[in-house]
Amino acid sequence: METRWVKMEETEEAEEGYAEAIRLLLAGQNVAFPTETVYGLGGYIGTEEGLRGIFQAKGRPSDNPLIVHVYPGYDISQVAREVPASAESLMARYWPGPMTLILKKAEGLSPLITAGLDTVAVRMPSHPVALELMRRGQIAIAAPSANLSGRPSPTTAAHVYEDMKGRIPLILDGGPCEIGLESTIIDMTVNPPMVLRPGGLTLEEIAEVLPDVCMDPGLTVQKDVVPKAPGMKYRHYAPKAPMWMALGTPDAQETQIRQGLQEAKGLRRGVLTVDEHCRDYDAEVVLSLGSRRDPEGMAAHLFDALRRFDEEQCEILFTETIGSEGIGNAFMNRLRKACGGKTLKGDNHGGTSISD
Repeated sequence: METRWVKMEETEEAEEGYAEAIRLLLAGQNVAFPTETVYGLGGYIGTEEGLRGIFQAKGRPSDNPLIVHVYPGYDISQVAREVPASAESLMARYWPGPMTLILKKAEGLSPLITAGLDTVAVRMPSHPVALELMRRGQIAIAAPSANLSGRPSPTTAAHVYEDMKGRIPLILDGGPCEIGLESTIIDMTVNPPMVLRPGGLTLEEIAEVLPDVCMDPGLTVQKDVVPKAPGMKYRHYAPKAPMWMALGTPDAQETQIRQGLQEAKGLRRGVLTVDEHCRDYDAEVVLSLGSRRDPEGMAAHLFDALRRFDEEQCEILFTETIGSEGIGNAFMNRLRKACGGKTLKGDNHGGTSISD
């Protein structure tokens, strides 16, 4: 299969891109498109073939539910049969935007979308290309991230092409994603509402509307859980090389990583760091996410950096960490999953060891 790549900022080409994308989606094929969070791999919710194609293209487990993307003016009762007042309040405040709500599903919705559950995940992205695509086609689109399952999520069309070349017919290129981390997922079918996945909308922002919102205590990967939302069960976001996190103060992290690098001599080593420390490491590949004072900027560059380590053929990786305030909560969630929970732990002599 040939994969066409259309730049949507060019007016004439964009017109052709929208028309071709809608034709493909209605015909049961799959199209990658930009959102403000990451690129999505879309299938029209009304075609079983298009929904199955998502799982086939990604190599995605069938028990991992999909998110339904909608646009302003869409009748949400077509996908959700119950929308509580608290959900309406969140929609009024934060849609379009990086927020996904878990609601009771409408009758007739494909079990491929819901993984057979009685709930459905719904969001309204804010990227103009995503909204225009759905508005022109008058369709809702089911879409996970447009990457091979388990790989870092794509934040540019080039990332999508790397994973999806020959697997899908069309990529709509809307430029780099602004946020760079997936949407926040909130379960509105429980009381109090619960964040199942931290993302581009922070817990602090949600609490402005829902003061009683809580975080799922099981946000770490659990293989025995029945996932109500993407990312709850399987390892995600991982580069090819094993990666370890440093913990503690910035100085303590620097010490841990330096000692980890010493232990890993002979391998092609990579370090994910910040501007403040990017000159402090003797490694084959050192990448900075930006200043520690700009966690939003760091988050926007995380997945791109993880993919660059793969391009550099690193054999072992070490990463600094940040606090969990604001966007840091989502950032650390993705980093923990990318590392598979592996940390650099101090021993009784003040050194570190590479450990699970």
